[in-house]
Amino acid sequence: MKPNSPPIDVAVAVIRRNDGFVLFAERPAGKACAGEWEFPGGKIEADESALEALVREIDEELAIHITHARPWITLRHAYAHAHVRLNFFIVTSWTGEPHGREGQQLAWQDLHAMTVGPLLSANAPVIHALRLPDVYAISNASESGTELFIKQLK
Repeated sequence: MKPNSPPIDVAVAVIRRNDGFVLFAERPAGKACAGEWEFPGGKIEADESALEALVREIDEELAIHITHARPWITLRHAYAHAHVRLNFFIVTSWTGEPHGREGQQLAWQDLHAMTVGPLLSANAPVIHALRLPDVYAISNASESGTELFIKQLK
């Protein structure tokens, strides 16, 4: 990796089933970080948006067509071989059944009891974020009183 080189933009899918399990792919032999597990995705081409790249890459890699995805988080990560900007999307709807078109192994995982590994190092903060609750309650109960707060909830 050249110092101060611009990051490689990547579109990444967090493909989540209704039961909460998330799809991981093992990087195939011959690619950087072969044998490590990742969220599927790929490089964004110069003429496409992150969403367009996501749809294309997931079709190429997994043979499914995304029908609903929403932008989630973007993070930068420096590997020894490349500096990447990872554009994560939450994918909750698709057509087809995922299978590894590039010979990669796939596994649906419970994020609280994962059985695959090792994981790409960039995945650690993403998995942590996915384990957090979707909704938080924020109140002023300490100012208005707990009894009033609970009464207002009912």
